[in-house]
Amino acid sequence: MTSFDSSPPLNVWRALLALAVVFVMLATTGWTTLRHQRTATALQASVTAWEHGRINGHRLPDPDAGPALLTRFFTSLTAAQRIDLAQRFPLAVGNMNGAPVELRYHANRIAIDQAREVERRRTHDDRLTPDGQHEAGRRMHRLESLMRTDREILAFDPAGAGRVAEVFGDLSRAERVSVVVPGVDTDLLSFQKTARKYTAPVGMAESLYQAEQTASPSTRTAVIAWADYTAPAGLGIDSATATRAAEGAVRLNALVRALPGSSDVSLFCHSYGSVVCGLAAPTLPGRVADIAVAGSPGMRAAKASQLHTSAHVWAMRDADDWIEDVPYLEFGGLGHGADPMSRAFGARVLAARDAEGHGGYFEPGTESLLNFAEIGIGAYQSVHCADDDEGCRAGLPDSATAGRA
Repeated sequence: MTSFDSSPPLNVWRALLALAVVFVMLATTGWTTLRHQRTATALQASVTAWEHGRINGHRLPDPDAGPALLTRFFTSLTAAQRIDLAQRFPLAVGNMNGAPVELRYHANRIAIDQAREVERRRTHDDRLTPDGQHEAGRRMHRLESLMRTDREILAFDPAGAGRVAEVFGDLSRAERVSVVVPGVDTDLLSFQKTARKYTAPVGMAESLYQAEQTASPSTRTAVIAWADYTAPAGLGIDSATATRAAEGAVRLNALVRALPGSSDVSLFCHSYGSVVCGLAAPTLPGRVADIAVAGSPGMRAAKASQLHTSAHVWAMRDADDWIEDVPYLEFGGLGHGADPMSRAFGARVLAARDAEGHGGYFEPGTESLLNFAEIGIGAYQSVHCADDDEGCRAGLPDSATAGRA
């Protein structure tokens, strides 16, 4: 009789381990439910009003038309007409890819003020619990902060936990554009933090912008803190699957395609944000020069080549980042695939010394931030490779060297 080993193969054991991890998450955090929105959100209502609106007796263009068509439409208007549309349809214009960025900033300031007034009324609404009134007060103060005249809000949606994107630098004149794509637990209230500032999208983007300016003062850069997708809440089932990432990938692709000019774009994707970037990669336009991931649970691909992108793919992970212990596989829709740090994946692996764990990649003074800044300005020959292996720079130009101070 022929004997054989009936033990499951290693890949099956790893898949079972991944399932066990997910069920532990569910047991401790609960099944993360979808945030069901009201039948018509304020943004949807504004878009519907736009669809029925007119200017000079003519219907307004389809708000879902391509950014090129919408850009031509806004260019054909006078300054007064553009301001009028922003005042009549602030949320629609403020989130309209193809509208001039300065007009979007203006429209979103109006929309944020309207949302702030809604939250102010809710703080005194007797139908809410004390906790509900307190939450309304927190949102009101966050919205007041976003309304400061020195802030440039590129996208805003108050529905649910809220979505927002902010620009640092002159986006219209930038020679290089960086987009920070954050991970789980990103919403209106966590968009900016006082404690642990550089773990929140605003702190990440502001830190990266300052580092790029220090690395090359003569290079005109802009950085976008992009929290304009509905991120998973906590380490539940949403964070173990790609549903939220797939939705975010569509929105990220739309953002990049609507950016003004033709400057190179670099994506800096943290944690679950790297899943968003991985799914977006095949559809991103050619102007995306770099996709850099930090603390990644996977990019929904077995190899970098399977991302089907012309962008340079970079990866980094701090030695103390707990994400390293997450099973790197995809099984039955759970998990996000191969480890981008592995040699087999084929990314350009960067050093991340001093990052101090999962949330520290954008801390000033860290090697991780310096590497991100060098990528953001195109100074590829100045990046520090992991383990002092110069291979991460192989075959790349150093487009920013000539203009550096």
